[in-house]
Amino acid sequence: MTATRDLQVVLGAGPAGTALAVELAHRGYPVRLVDRAGDGPAIEGVERFAADVATADGARAAADGAAVVYHCVNVGYHLQVEVMPRIQQAVLAAAEAVGARLVVLDTLYPYGETSGAVMTEDTPWNATTRKGRMRAELDARYLVAHREGRLRVVLGRSADFVGPGVLNSTLGGAVFPAALTGGEVPALGDIDLPHSYTYIGDVAAGLATLGENPDADGRVWHLPTAPALTTRQIFAMIEERTGRPLNITVVDEPRPFGPFDEVFMAEYAEMFYQHTEAQIVDSSAIEKAYGLVPNPLADTLVSTLDWYGALLAAH
Repeated sequence: MTATRDLQVVLGAGPAGTALAVELAHRGYPVRLVDRAGDGPAIEGVERFAADVATADGARAAADGAAVVYHCVNVGYHLQVEVMPRIQQAVLAAAEAVGARLVVLDTLYPYGETSGAVMTEDTPWNATTRKGRMRAELDARYLVAHREGRLRVVLGRSADFVGPGVLNSTLGGAVFPAALTGGEVPALGDIDLPHSYTYIGDVAAGLATLGENPDADGRVWHLPTAPALTTRQIFAMIEERTGRPLNITVVDEPRPFGPFDEVFMAEYAEMFYQHTEAQIVDSSAIEKAYGLVPNPLADTLVSTLDWYGALLAAH
């Protein structure tokens, strides 16, 4: 195998793509990190590359020479239903053309409402929302492409992200800066329900591990996710670590609040069920198959508070 055939191409330089690029470089691979701008802080062992992977030519240029392509691209919430299928088409064609395996970062949306049942890889796909149905259709297409032998594909599903660098999450930029400064902390829905969060480092480790193991192909895996706690329990852990009480505002219906603006909340309304029923992810399959252990939530909160503290100090 030549060095170029080890090339790992990460599409999308958001928190997940960036964390994955760092993880792959640490594992000794040559890495290309792709977004439309192709700029950003230098990462040792990672080449930044500018391409619009929503276009056939852009996706093909980005994937050139790849052994594995990781699809971590996301778009603005209000654009997803329109744009994500276009990106899928371009990325599938590009990975197929260069003979690369395709590892897809996925969401829990295809399951839809579960009445709080624990989600495993065998949970039925019952989405009724626009974004949930769209994600389920995309996932079905990925798996069909694999079954048809067009290319090898594997999907890694994550719960809501949490961790350093994660801003746009219900446990992100709306919570940690306010927790550190005494501002209003929004709590969506019923804060006494368990809600799984996947540490961004575990997203990266899980996807990189799927990329290293072709025997994983042709199915969905849940990325390593720490046992679910209630939002109230998580807030209490944050209070313990900051040494100050949180100024909590319960947002019990989808309305604009803080960083969640009107455009976002209008689109998020159909997904608000995620905060009115338990969201519990079981990731035991990938843990047992590949020896992965999710980062303890207590440790995740410490590293996240440290990162946000440094961010606030820099401004």
